Amino acid sequence: MTRRPFQGLILDFAGVLATGIREAIDGWSRAEGLPPDAWRHTLDEHPEGRADYLALEAGLMTQHEWNRRTAARLGLADPHNLMGRAWAGVRPAHDMIALARAARAAGLRVAMLSNSFGLDPYDPYAHVGVWDLFDVTVISEREGLAKPDPAIYRLALDRVGLPGTACVFVDDRPENLPPATALGITTLHADGHPETTRRLARLIGVTSDTVLPAE
Repeated sequence: MTRRPFQGLILDFAGVLATGIREAIDGWSRAEGLPPDAWRHTLDEHPEGRADYLALEAGLMTQHEWNRRTAARLGLADPHNLMGRAWAGVRPAHDMIALARAARAAGLRVAMLSNSFGLDPYDPYAHVGVWDLFDVTVISEREGLAKPDPAIYRLALDRVGLPGTACVFVDDRPENLPPATALGITTLHADGHPETTRRLARLIGVTSDTVLPAE
């Protein structure tokens, strides 16, 4: 049996297993007659909008309520499934998904560690088709805490059943990597470069039909 350099692979969702997010939301914003930066401003920069999004991540606000409040903040009359409408054009990151499947088939424990943005009425994980990829899922909404809180990384390791030194963690947000590093986890920044999946394949010593690491 091939000895792998790592025993566990922990993956973020948005920007790692799901791609085309900015393009999808920008396209939706234009179709709704909104300024190009309206979504980002409302979720990241507007004080109340940011507070609502953090509450959604931590499971302190339902997606229904978030849709209602955010639609009003954006000046949209229809709040129904706002998150799902904005995310409709998001695509699966096929290479990373294929590598996750290959890693699990090779015997690695594969986990998802994701800051949620609600599961009902819109389930982003089902939309991209990734629920069956994992041995373990740690979703912020269900746990009442979110990255970069160190406690959620410890929880992921506990559920995977491995020490940090045996695991690799991939996330698209740089601020989410240091808490993992502090626990001994090897980290990889998913920076949007096409080589990210190949770099991960080389790191964990796994190949797939669609991801072949360079020799």
